[in-house]
Amino acid sequence: MAFMQQFRKTKSVTKRGNKYLEEALYKRLFKEGSSEVSVRQQLNQFLKSKKRVYKWEVGHSLKILRHRNRFYPALKLSEAMAERGMNKTVSDHAIHLDLIAKARGIAAAEAYFVDLPETSKNHLTYGALFNCYCKELMTEKAEALLEKMNELKLGLTSMPYNSLMTLYTKTGQPEKIPAIIQEMKACDIMPDSYTYNVWMRALAAVGDISGVERVIDEMKRDGRIVGDWTTYSNLASIYVDAGLFEKAESALKELEKRNACRDLSAFQFLITLYGRTGNLLEVYRVWRSLRLAFPKTANISYLNMIQVLVNLKDIPGAEKCFREWESGCSTYDIRVANVLIGAYAKAGLLEKAEELKERARRRGTKPNAKTWEIFLDYYLKNGEIKSAVDCVDNAVSTGRGDGGKWIPSPDIIRHLMLQFEQNKDVESAEGFVEIVKKAVDEIGVEIFEPLIRTYAASGKTSPIMRRRLKMENVELSEECKKLLDVVCVE
Repeated sequence: MAFMQQFRKTKSVTKRGNKYLEEALYKRLFKEGSSEVSVRQQLNQFLKSKKRVYKWEVGHSLKILRHRNRFYPALKLSEAMAERGMNKTVSDHAIHLDLIAKARGIAAAEAYFVDLPETSKNHLTYGALFNCYCKELMTEKAEALLEKMNELKLGLTSMPYNSLMTLYTKTGQPEKIPAIIQEMKACDIMPDSYTYNVWMRALAAVGDISGVERVIDEMKRDGRIVGDWTTYSNLASIYVDAGLFEKAESALKELEKRNACRDLSAFQFLITLYGRTGNLLEVYRVWRSLRLAFPKTANISYLNMIQVLVNLKDIPGAEKCFREWESGCSTYDIRVANVLIGAYAKAGLLEKAEELKERARRRGTKPNAKTWEIFLDYYLKNGEIKSAVDCVDNAVSTGRGDGGKWIPSPDIIRHLMLQFEQNKDVESAEGFVEIVKKAVDEIGVEIFEPLIRTYAASGKTSPIMRRRLKMENVELSEECKKLLDVVCVE
């Protein structure tokens, strides 16, 4: 009887808990989707309502918002909760500092750190500011702050050292990394798997492959860190880059041994790296293993496999893999189709590329900017200027998948403007300028100088050209200024 009462009580608590979770703050914030606008609207509604929430709810909501790069709403929520009297732990201050850096910049984060009470300035808040410096590639400030953290004896782990080594890698200073490793050893700071991986990459960047092998040997001798599949994929990639394919395949065998959890990323690394060694048999063998481990194979896996097959010039194999994906996919991913479209275009098989683009459209998927880039490249190589301009127009109108603008590269602009100049085609040049204006905020000298030369070559004039140049704040070369006198006849 007592057991049944306890059971009913537990069941009742569970029900109440489930009901509460459905109404939790993070659920409300993403009720209308995860776009910046919808999240802000939901957050504003919540803040106006003055509804109470538990601290864990706020913490969990901030975690989700940060993970989805919704930094402004996350900062607003954090600030609002502080105004309502919710106590911040040192960990909360560290998160808040990171949000300020991402939403308002480093200077604002520094000011927040300075204003913190001394009791809140420990390894967490110092670490948050240090991490911001590393992400923004502010080398001098990062180095100075790490030195300060050491002076304060904050009990550092490998994490800040890893961040500094990553900064050195990104800023092209791999030669500084061995000194960081020596400092860690002197301070008796235990390296982790990430430390060894960054160290290996740094040595590889300066061509010291024997040094890379010594790092692996040291890790094995140390015994405290066991190399995982990431370590061996890193090693294999280094060998492939160095052209040491036999050693690369040996490292890939080690990678396979360590993929006991059947990690999808590990399978994809294996396929990519075996592809880079040119070993088609191993590519297919690992693909079969991946398919067995993941019967509902994700689009991203097919994308990777088809790309590898295309790189190995196994077009029939890529087509077979594509048909297999196409027949079973729940979502028709234009990125997968683009790989094969690109292969056809590169081989000069425009008809097959067009047919596949239309097939994707019939399946409800529109071409993206990458699709138009593929056709643009084909038309430029074959001198089909009008079709190339149409591709630029379509790519600009489509935009990037992340909501950003697609902007033609300087090389594309230079190439097309040169063609208009050579063809004395003012009308097409002006039409292209209008397309570019949809993508960029300002039209620069790289557009106006060839445009003026095109007018001059065709013998046409433009009375408003000086006004246009003034509006765009463009400074011409001396040569073009002389042409402007001819073109800009009032």
